[in-house]
Amino acid sequence: MDALSDVLRVARLSGGVFLHAEFTAPWCLVGRLAPKHCAPVLQSAAHLINYHCVVDGEMRVRVMDEDDEIVVKQGDVVLLPRNDVHLLGSDLNLPPTRVSDIVRPRTGGGLLALRHGGGGDATRLVCGFLGSESTALNPLIVALPSVIRMNVEDSGSAEWIRSTLKFAADEAVNNRAGSEAVLAKLSELLLVEAVRRYAETLPEGQTGWLAGLRDPYVGRVLALFHRDVRRSWTHDELSREVGLSRSALADRFARLVGTAPMQYLSNWRMQVAAQKLRDSTASLAQIADGVGYNSEAAFSHAFKKSFGAAPGTWRRSPAGTQIG
Repeated sequence: MDALSDVLRVARLSGGVFLHAEFTAPWCLVGRLAPKHCAPVLQSAAHLINYHCVVDGEMRVRVMDEDDEIVVKQGDVVLLPRNDVHLLGSDLNLPPTRVSDIVRPRTGGGLLALRHGGGGDATRLVCGFLGSESTALNPLIVALPSVIRMNVEDSGSAEWIRSTLKFAADEAVNNRAGSEAVLAKLSELLLVEAVRRYAETLPEGQTGWLAGLRDPYVGRVLALFHRDVRRSWTHDELSREVGLSRSALADRFARLVGTAPMQYLSNWRMQVAAQKLRDSTASLAQIADGVGYNSEAAFSHAFKKSFGAAPGTWRRSPAGTQIG
C-alpha cells in the first residue's frame, strides 16, 4: 500500500452531505461545521473537514483572520481541512449572517435546505463533511492548509468530478433511498482527488508531509515505513535502501517532513495502533507486536505518551473523545 492510501486508511475518514443551498446576491454568511450537522451519518468525530461544491454560479470564501479571498466558480470544490470559521458569499465585505440563524431542517427530514439572499444572481451549493476519530498525529491532516480550492477545469479528471458534483446535487435535492450512503462515498472520493491535486501543484521549496512524499529520497523512506511499520528500521538500512548518506537523508527528511525519520516512524506506529484498538479485538500484546514493539510495557508507555491514556483505557473510551 502506498503512503497516501495508508494514511487515509488509518485516518478512518467517513463523510456525507448535510446541506443543499441556494443563494442570491447580495449575500454573505459566516459559520463553521458543527457535529449536529453531520448526524445521523457521523455519530462521533474528533475532527471535521468541511467542503462546499458550487453546482451553479460562483462565490467567494475567506477563513476568518486570514487575508486571502478565494473565488470559487461553477464546478469547483473548496475544502476547509481544519473546519475553521469562514466567510462565504457574493461580497465578503457585507455584514455576515450566521449560518446557524437561517438553516432550517428539510420538511419530512433528510438533508438541511437553505435559501437566502437578495434576489440577484444565483449560486447553488452542495455542502458536505468528512470526519475522523483521531488526527493528532496524522501527518496528512496536519500538513493540509486551511483552504484547498480544487479547480475542476485544470485537470484531466474534470469530467468525472463535474459528473460527480451533478450527481451529488441531484441526490441532495431528491433525497432518494440510499442517498446518504452514496453521498458519503462521493465525499471521500472528492477529498482524495483534492489532496492528490494539491500535492501535484506544490511549489518548489514547499515543506511538509506531502512535499516529502513527492521527494525521491524522502518519499522512498515514507513508502518503506508505510509498507512495513512492524520492521525495526535503522538509519543504515534506510540509507542503503534510498542511496543517500545517513546524514544527508536525516537532514533532508527533517527539513521536508519536520521531524526525524525514527520519530516519524514512532508517531505513525501510534496512529496504526490506535486504529487497531478501535477496529479490532486483538489483544494489546498482538497490537504491540504488529507495530514493532517486542514489549507490551514499552508499547503502553509510548501510547500513553502520545494519547494521554493507556491503550486499554483509550480503547474503552467513547470514539472521538479526548483523554488526559
